[in-house]
Amino acid sequence: MATAPYILAQGKTGSRPPLLGTGEHQYECIHDWGELPAGHVYGNTHGVAVDAQGEIHIKHTVGKGATIDDAVVVFDADGRFVRSWGREYKGGAHGLHLSREGAEEFFYLCDTKRHAFAKTTLAGKELWRKWAPEQCAGYTMPDEFVPTNIAVAPGGNFYVADGYGKSFIHEYDRQAKYLRSFGGKGKEAGQMDCPHGLMVDLRGKQPVLVVADRANRRLQNFTLDGQHLNFVTNEMHAPCHFHTRGEVMVVPDLESRVTLLDKNNQLIAHLGQGPGYQGVRTLTRDRFVPGQFVAPHSACFDAAGNIFVVEWVNVGRVTKLRRLA
Repeated sequence: MATAPYILAQGKTGSRPPLLGTGEHQYECIHDWGELPAGHVYGNTHGVAVDAQGEIHIKHTVGKGATIDDAVVVFDADGRFVRSWGREYKGGAHGLHLSREGAEEFFYLCDTKRHAFAKTTLAGKELWRKWAPEQCAGYTMPDEFVPTNIAVAPGGNFYVADGYGKSFIHEYDRQAKYLRSFGGKGKEAGQMDCPHGLMVDLRGKQPVLVVADRANRRLQNFTLDGQHLNFVTNEMHAPCHFHTRGEVMVVPDLESRVTLLDKNNQLIAHLGQGPGYQGVRTLTRDRFVPGQFVAPHSACFDAAGNIFVVEWVNVGRVTKLRRLA
């Protein structure tokens, strides 16, 4: 794959990017957004976050041919490269959660290759790193733990989803002390099968831990102490993760679309529906269809309501959905 910079791609014809959605939820679809400098080559693009300064952080596995092994690249709001870091996460870079704690911001991130999760500064300084909780009897070997995403509650407690391992959710306090585990693999209420993403949803009267129960093709809501509340099954195919802005939740769905839900988890829109990722996600970039997603893996809003989507494709794909309303 070429390492030359690319930015704001508009397709082979140079025509304007396609439009997705309608009304107040209409977006200009800008694929391959951001100037990636020579030496950096995307692998699977797995995580995305926008900080308080408006900088966009992309987490990826690092592609073949890269001479710079940093797994996190940072862009300004105009798509200009700012910096990179995280070569220690090459190959395993997965979830990337940004947490505002007082006047500072931090990342909670997952590394599937090293079976670990960590807290870092925005510049990439690692503050701590942890592995499978010894207190949970669900593991016989450390490498059975394969964390995929983290969510932080308003009080500072946080939740680690073992999405690619035993399908537990592990809760820790703000000092990263283990508190409890719940879930485990299954289909019943309170059980999960690939709890790939999770978020503390603050749109209702009480905070709710919402989990992307991906292989069960549903969302599952819990109290913050791990008690099952209900399911959201309508319009869900393979939900990966979440982010909210106001009353709207964005759900990247691995089966080739991005879904918007209202505060009652009712459908607002499906954006960029593609035919599915099978046989497509390993293709070269020029084979992807403009205006269609292949395998959305994570997504987040910026302050203006634009949405950044990253996809599980071998060559990496970053799309900016520029809000038009």
